[in-house]
Amino acid sequence: MQSPSRTAPAAELATSALCPLDEVDTSRPPWPGEFHTISGTEIFVRVTPSTDPAAQPALYVHGLGGASTNFTDLAALLSPYLAAHALDLPGFGRSGPPPGGDYSIAAHARIVIRYLERSGRGAVHLVGNSMGGAVSIEVAAQRPDLVRSLTLISPAVPDLRPHKGGDYLLPFLLLPGVGIRALQRLDRASPERRAKAVIDLCFAHPDRVPANRLAEAAADILARRELSWAHDAMLSSLRGIVRMYLARGPRSAWRLMAGISVPSLVLWGTEDKLVAASNAPRVAATLRDATLLVLPDIGHTAQLEDPVTTARAILGLMARANDGRRPLGVGV
Repeated sequence: MQSPSRTAPAAELATSALCPLDEVDTSRPPWPGEFHTISGTEIFVRVTPSTDPAAQPALYVHGLGGASTNFTDLAALLSPYLAAHALDLPGFGRSGPPPGGDYSIAAHARIVIRYLERSGRGAVHLVGNSMGGAVSIEVAAQRPDLVRSLTLISPAVPDLRPHKGGDYLLPFLLLPGVGIRALQRLDRASPERRAKAVIDLCFAHPDRVPANRLAEAAADILARRELSWAHDAMLSSLRGIVRMYLARGPRSAWRLMAGISVPSLVLWGTEDKLVAASNAPRVAATLRDATLLVLPDIGHTAQLEDPVTTARAILGLMARANDGRRPLGVGV
């Protein structure tokens, strides 16, 4: 597929003077949640309520190896405007494994679609990071009636080129028999060391992560060591991403993006070590109605590393998605 000829416009941000988005309470614990049985899988969903009864619904979808806790701070910042849910994809966080062990991007998307259908909240502002971005692309392409707007934060889009700073362990995890042994070997490290390694990979400035957030990540790693499906979820989802990368024709991620017309935002950090930021302009230009924001000196998980700017960008997108009606503080 040829690169799009158009250039996506820059994203509009909510103004800091009017929006109460300047303070991030990093002492806040993860939002509470509950289990839902979706297509035979126990899915855990965290809920961030809004004080505004007119708040619009949102759904956050995490990336490979992540969980719903990846959106704790962003959900808090946006809670005056959005009544948000954040789910743990099958096999991740507190969610159980899917029947048959199908961890493909399409299977993850089916879970998200069925949850949206069952929740009965109408079309949502859908936000996906990394693998969750790929899942969100699939959801928006299949069911635009369930998506009011689409935010993609460093989405996992087809890009098999090696790039500077990348994680060179990931390709080896795909080799038969090697992946399980590699993950078992990583499990010998302390949860704190594992958590720090993940943060080093995903953040441009790992030293800015609060101690309590590092402790939460380590606790999650320790808890997952007791889950028999944890390694399979990681490896099979990684292979699902690669299969999506290799898909051609109507199933190509680029072809799916080209058919998405809901108002969209593409947000990327220049220091992304997992999916190169050079993909950002093409992703934004491929979507029919997208704006682009590239954040300097930010890594793969902008919603964690710079939740304030991420929140302002999402509010700017909401203004477009709401037929020009602006949330408080959007624009000049």
